[in-house]
Amino acid sequence: MILIISFVSAFVVASLVEYWIHRLMHASQKLGERHRDHHRRNEGQGVLWEFLDYVKGSAIVMLLPFLISWEVGMGWLLGALSYSIFSAYAHQLQHDNPTKCFWMKMPVHYVHHKYGMWHHNFGLGVDWWDHVFGTYKPVDWLTEKEVSQASGYFALKWW
Repeated sequence: MILIISFVSAFVVASLVEYWIHRLMHASQKLGERHRDHHRRNEGQGVLWEFLDYVKGSAIVMLLPFLISWEVGMGWLLGALSYSIFSAYAHQLQHDNPTKCFWMKMPVHYVHHKYGMWHHNFGLGVDWWDHVFGTYKPVDWLTEKEVSQASGYFALKWW
């Protein structure tokens, strides 16, 4: 039971951290330098490279719960890695094929880029935190362009 609670906690906390880091990238010149380039290019770096960025940036936090116990540490590590994999995929999917983000009413990251929303829709893998913190801004995003470009769930840049 502790393993499951730790897993779910890590998954939720990882999504919250990702949301706030993305917001900070829009608020800080220093943190946002690389991110502004991402907006100019409007493309993901590939699922593998996104995943490695997430793991590299949070490896210590992923391992610290092992100091509490093996079960807490393993649950936390698996939850954090699961969110990292999911978010890396979701991020790339929203750049390459946003119509396939079936778990969100609107692919917030895609809309964030498409409409230059510097102050709205900061979620990457999930839109929960945009709703909680009032940054969710719905738009009528699905046009003929998105529908005609739709392909399979795995037709995206992997590396």
